[in-house]
Amino acid sequence: MAEYEITTAGTREMTKFLEWAADEQWNPGKFDHLPFHAADPHGFLLGKLDEEPVTSISAVRYGADFGFIGFYIARPRVRGQGYGIQAWQAAMKRLDGRNVGLDGVVDQQDNYRRSGFRTAWTHIRYAGTPAGEKPAQDIAVVDAGSVPFGRLASYDRRFFPASRDAFLSLWVGVPGHTALVALRDGELSGFGVARPAESGVRVGPLYAASDDVALALLNGLSAAQQGAPVALDVPDVNVRAIRLMERLGLEPTFECARMYTGDTPDVDMAGLFAATTIELG
Repeated sequence: MAEYEITTAGTREMTKFLEWAADEQWNPGKFDHLPFHAADPHGFLLGKLDEEPVTSISAVRYGADFGFIGFYIARPRVRGQGYGIQAWQAAMKRLDGRNVGLDGVVDQQDNYRRSGFRTAWTHIRYAGTPAGEKPAQDIAVVDAGSVPFGRLASYDRRFFPASRDAFLSLWVGVPGHTALVALRDGELSGFGVARPAESGVRVGPLYAASDDVALALLNGLSAAQQGAPVALDVPDVNVRAIRLMERLGLEPTFECARMYTGDTPDVDMAGLFAATTIELG
């Protein structure tokens, strides 16, 4: 009888998570495993069948009462045999007592609802090369490293339900990532990160006080990544963000539902133009 064991994945094993996510056409960032692991070193579960990795799932704890599920994958050869659901149960047990979030692909959303999740909004992935629209002249776009980290982390908390300093410090500093902030009249008005992915460049987060700030950041991020095609996961409840993506000629290519087991977190949705990552929130 085959032996199935669920273990905690280290950074080296987490490269499997990225490989499998790429196989699923989720287009992960090339170096995501490093900041992801820093978010919660015990939050990535790898299922092995007779020592062969066959399932993955993340169950990342944030603060005292929030958690996020991602990377829920069973390899094709073991699907329908109960190994995936065992991984799911282990992940949910790890997050027991917390408000749990996830981004559910369309064909799994009914299953998540049966597990107690409710849809808060839909993320629409827009992709392509942004049209060359010029932003307002009074917006300064500079390297995020020029802003004290505490100020940046405090700004991030406006848009995310919990503190995530260890993750954020690597997210802005991993080689290949571009992290920019927008300043208007000396005030921090936006923040964005771009990273190389399996295909093109992923942008997230993209926070902005207005659509012209979002445009300035997106232009800067695109230029820093040599004009490669970008992809952003945009919440459909932010109408200004959707209109900006359409105005720039980006095309919808994928969608998933942001779902929670508890109340929808109180964050600044009007300023949230793109999620950081659908794997970790």
